[in-house]
Amino acid sequence: MTKADIVNLVFEKVGLPKNDCQDIVESVFDTIKHTLIEGESIKVSGFGTFNVRKKGSRVGRNPKTKQEVEITPRRVVTFKASDHLKAAIEKM
Repeated sequence: MTKADIVNLVFEKVGLPKNDCQDIVESVFDTIKHTLIEGESIKVSGFGTFNVRKKGSRVGRNPKTKQEVEITPRRVVTFKASDHLKAAIEKM
């Protein structure tokens, strides 16, 4: 599913003009993106939680050359599905 598909679904369910639906979807994703950039978590009730996690540096290995390479510290986004979402997926 693409962002355009989400816009179309919102358009069909809400009935607002398509441009307004696109603005709403863009606004939601921008808010999520900026909140995660600030390092805050986002909890969507009944769906799940997005968190930003800091990973430390570590030594990795190039699989082709077997040469060790240092992997720098970074921040990654993790998602933990809610029990409600897990149950809904299992029913399908």
